[in-house]
Amino acid sequence: MRIIRNGGTASKPGPAEYFTGTVRMDMDFNAEPPARVGGVTVTFEPGARTAWHTHPLGQTLIVTAGLGWARVEDGPREEIRPGDIVWFPPGVRHWHGATDTTAMTHIAIAETLDGRRVDWEEHVTDADYMAP
Repeated sequence: MRIIRNGGTASKPGPAEYFTGTVRMDMDFNAEPPARVGGVTVTFEPGARTAWHTHPLGQTLIVTAGLGWARVEDGPREEIRPGDIVWFPPGVRHWHGATDTTAMTHIAIAETLDGRRVDWEEHVTDADYMAP
């Protein structure tokens, strides 16, 4: 058994190459092989969001606080709230983050395939972010 203690690792900012706005990442976890699951708790300040991205084996989000938005390419922007669980299938291009007025925190969980857990793409434009 391994326990990762709350506060045992320092918070770190979300890298500007993958996020727009102020993003904090806490409690990274990675399973040891042969398991391949890993994740992180991510807090987005109002207006903050991920860049467009995909996951080779999909991604699960568990919203824990605040109010957020998520969108798959060519789909409507969806509101996500605490207690919501969001699933993005493998290879589906998407983004997620806070609303323009309210922060949001989620736990992001994904598996690694051939050394990759996420494939990052371009930043979400303000027009795409605000489109309903």
